[in-house]
Amino acid sequence: MAPGTEEQARHWRLDELPGVDLLHARYIRKSFAWHTHETFVIAAITHGVEAFHHRNELVRAGAGQLGLVNPDTPHTGYAGVPEGWTYRTLYPAADLIAGIAADISTLSGPVGFTSPVVDDPGAAQLVVGVHEAAEQGNALAADTMLRLAVARLLRSHGGTIPERPARTAGARNAARARAVLEEEMARPPSLEKLAADLGTSPFALLRAFKDTYGMPPHTWLTDARVRRARRLLDAGAAPAETAVAVGFTDQPHLNRHFARIVGVPPGAYRRGRARTYKT
Repeated sequence: MAPGTEEQARHWRLDELPGVDLLHARYIRKSFAWHTHETFVIAAITHGVEAFHHRNELVRAGAGQLGLVNPDTPHTGYAGVPEGWTYRTLYPAADLIAGIAADISTLSGPVGFTSPVVDDPGAAQLVVGVHEAAEQGNALAADTMLRLAVARLLRSHGGTIPERPARTAGARNAARARAVLEEEMARPPSLEKLAADLGTSPFALLRAFKDTYGMPPHTWLTDARVRRARRLLDAGAAPAETAVAVGFTDQPHLNRHFARIVGVPPGAYRRGRARTYKT
């Protein structure tokens, strides 16, 4: 995808490369909502500039640089220049990264990336190579370059990521509220009822939830709904039934929120998954 005026995106996976999703996209007007991933994000920018909020910081990644996001880290994404940006992104599972880290380091505890943007053209080229090999169906080459890229990035920009335990009463209430929203995703309670059931006030719960998870409850719920929608689509569910199952009003609502978080609409995402899906 060379620079141009049309937006294009393909979100897919290679069956012979388990534990990794791939996104190759050119975006100009695209704006990703606040969201998280259960996986890591390793995005090699090939043209233009992507800007994104990462926790409380606004950062920019240009050609030859990489955007790195750890699992469950709130972030956004949008064009940093008028012509937008083109990138090739890997979404490796957390256990895959942990396995590579165990092979190359003596770090203990959760391992992740310590900077959201790094200037490493060599690693970026390895990420591009993973994509190109996968597009050719060459799983051996794709897997090899994936592990070389991750090892290189962990050695230069990796470290132990501290976990944030729920020590305060507010953090404990936030965790309990999240569990309720997970359980009642299709018909969530109001903020007032949720707070009352937890024995706190709406504003106190709102503040605690955002401090703990980086997003207010309604934003977190949309993100969680899209996560669950992905799992349902991966299992072969149709977009229309998926929308109802996760609590969206209808399929157009699922389409809009899904595209603002995943980068492609549900139908395109589904077509990029198992080869046996019918379209």
